[in-house]
Amino acid sequence: MNLSQTIHGVTFENPTVLASGILGITASSWMRVAAEGGAGAITTKSIWLHEHKGHRNPTVISTDVWTLNAVGVPDAGPEKAKEEIGAYNKKKPVPLIVNIIAESAANYGKTAEAVLPLKPDFLEVNISCPNVEDEFGKPFACSAPDAAAVTKAVKKAAGKVPVFIKLSPQALSIAEIARACADAGADGFTAINTVGPGMAIDLRSRRPILSNRVGGMSGPAIKPIAVRCIADIYAATGGKLPIIGTGGVQSGEDAIELMLAGASLIGIGTAVWKRGIDVFSKVCDEIKEFCAKEGISDVAELVGGMHKTIQRT
Repeated sequence: MNLSQTIHGVTFENPTVLASGILGITASSWMRVAAEGGAGAITTKSIWLHEHKGHRNPTVISTDVWTLNAVGVPDAGPEKAKEEIGAYNKKKPVPLIVNIIAESAANYGKTAEAVLPLKPDFLEVNISCPNVEDEFGKPFACSAPDAAAVTKAVKKAAGKVPVFIKLSPQALSIAEIARACADAGADGFTAINTVGPGMAIDLRSRRPILSNRVGGMSGPAIKPIAVRCIADIYAATGGKLPIIGTGGVQSGEDAIELMLAGASLIGIGTAVWKRGIDVFSKVCDEIKEFCAKEGISDVAELVGGMHKTIQRT
């Protein structure tokens, strides 16, 4: 069973990817996820042009079916990233996707320039975080012109490095946003970011549990939304641009469902806490088991399978 895929000239030995923001921005944690966890690629936490403090605790609350996160995208800036990514690159067991974020299209371009010397395999552009609206307003991912402007700025700075735009399920039409980014030169997409923002209230104090009051929701509960969004992006772009599908994946069958919707790679986040750091290996084993039963020899056969089936009927 072949789990490997080559996307924009980069070979991934398996389709699982550590999603952004789950294990911080340290080379040691990435190496562990690759060596012990079996991840096919690593995505860094979002990197800002300058240090960004994020929100004060409490920032996370979790149940069996959802997690609310209002960390607020803290980051020490490119200089700290250079240390950690430099250490990772000395061995680099799997491809590295560098995630960037900014408060303006111009600064997205400047941040891309700042991280290019780190030789990322892909740039992932976070235009869709739902828990910094109090600082910066609605995400760029909710406006086709804004999303296109960011895409153009990053593409201009990125040179030959493929640019993946991370989209939001909050957009009125994620298909419209995807088409605008594609027209602006995007090389692929990550979908989806967290849903929301949502809120949880402590019954006794009668106050919101998170210090920020609201946070982005992840976990198993958002998977149907991720599946629909991935399917919409794939259809809107004619299946021509690769998608890193993420949102609610806990098992191999979840991963396959996102692939049938159109994802080529599968981002895994909350499940790291639910199933352990080796969740990537577990998901790969479960994909292999399913494919063996179905007579599938190459994981690439699954990508966009729903659309191909619909077209034949």
